[in-house]
Amino acid sequence: MAAGMDLSPPFTVIEGGHNKDNLSAMENENSDDLNSIRQMTLGKPPRHLSAMRHCVSSTRLAAAADLATDVNVNVNKPSSDEKPEFLPVFRAGSCAEMGPKQYMEDEHICIDNLIDHLGTTAKFPSPGAFYGVFDGHGGTDAASFVRNNILRFIVEDSQFPSCVEKAIKSAFVQADYAFADASSLDISSGTTALTALFFGRTLTIANAGDCRAVLGRRGRALEMSNDHKPNSTSEKIRIEKLGGVVYDGYLNGQLSVARAIGDWHMKGSKGSACPLSAEPELHELLLTEEDEFLIMGCDGLWDVMSSQCAVTVARKELMLHNDPERCSRELVREALKRNTCDNLTVIVICFSPEPPPRIEIPPARVRRSISAEGLHLLKGMLDCN
Repeated sequence: MAAGMDLSPPFTVIEGGHNKDNLSAMENENSDDLNSIRQMTLGKPPRHLSAMRHCVSSTRLAAAADLATDVNVNVNKPSSDEKPEFLPVFRAGSCAEMGPKQYMEDEHICIDNLIDHLGTTAKFPSPGAFYGVFDGHGGTDAASFVRNNILRFIVEDSQFPSCVEKAIKSAFVQADYAFADASSLDISSGTTALTALFFGRTLTIANAGDCRAVLGRRGRALEMSNDHKPNSTSEKIRIEKLGGVVYDGYLNGQLSVARAIGDWHMKGSKGSACPLSAEPELHELLLTEEDEFLIMGCDGLWDVMSSQCAVTVARKELMLHNDPERCSRELVREALKRNTCDNLTVIVICFSPEPPPRIEIPPARVRRSISAEGLHLLKGMLDCN
C-alpha cells in the first residue's frame, strides 16, 4: 500500500459512536477481511478506495441499517395503537353528620349525570356532573336556599354554557340577591358555598367561604380552592380596602369567614361594595388519567385534617372497596375521632369505575430513593398518625 494512505472510515457509525480511537476494535473483528485486502493492494493502490472502505465496515453498516429500520418502525406507530383520550366516569358518595353541635346547618348536592337531571334539551358537553357543599350559619335558611337554586341560576344565565366561569360568578351573586328578596326566609342567616361543575374533562371549582376541594392525583393532594378566612393576607387586604376590620380572626368581629351568601344584616344595599362578599373564587382544571378523585368538605373536616391526610385516607379506602360513599363516611368518622367541633359534610367524587392503582416505587440502581408520589403518600400517613 502506498505510504500515507488513509483507511479510516469517512463516517461515524451511530450505533456505537466509533471513531479513530476504537478503529482497532473494528479491525480485530474483521482481521481476516483486512489481511485479504492488504494482500490484494500490495504495490498498487486500489482502483476504488471507497469500495475497500465499504468492505472493512460492511458488517457494521448492515447492523446500522437494521437498527435504523427498527427505530423507524418503533417511531411511526399506526394511529390505531394510540391510547384513546381519557374521559371521566363520575361516581360520587356523601356523608353528613351533625357532630358535636346542637343543630345541623350544612347542606349538599350530588348530581352524577347533568343531562338526566336537566333533561335532554340541555346543550353542554357530556359527560356532565355537579356537586356542592354549603356550610350554613345562623340557621339553615341560606344553605337550603342555595342548595335548591344555585344550579338553576347557573344554567339559566345568559352566558351559559359559552362562558361557564362568568355564568357561575353571576349565579353566586344572583343567588345572594334572590335570597335577600325571599321574605319568608331569615335573611340574616348565611352560608358558604363550594361547587364543582364537570363538563367532559373540564373541572370548574367555585368557592366562597372556607369549604375546600382537594384533588387526589396518584396519591398526591392538590388543593383546588382557597379558604376565605378574614385573617388570610389577600382577604384581609380586600376587607380593609372596603372599610371593614378584622378583629381576632373575625370579619367586623362577627363572622369567621370573609365570603358568604346571605348574612344581609352585615351587608349594605344590593350592588354596593361590601367587605363580606358573595363573589366566588374560581379554579379550572383539565382532568387527566393521573387524577383519581375529588374530595369536597366543609371546614369541620379541614379543621382537624390536612389535605394530604384526607387524600391518603380516601385512596386507601377506595383501594379496599372502591365505594365513594363508604370512603366519605370514613373521612367523617376520622374527623369525629379527632374531636372536630363543627358539623361535618364530605363528598367524594371518583373519575373512573376502577379503584386507584397501587403505587409502585421502582428500585434505584445506585442509591435508595423515594418517588414524589411515595413521598406524598408517606407524608399523608404520618399526618394521619
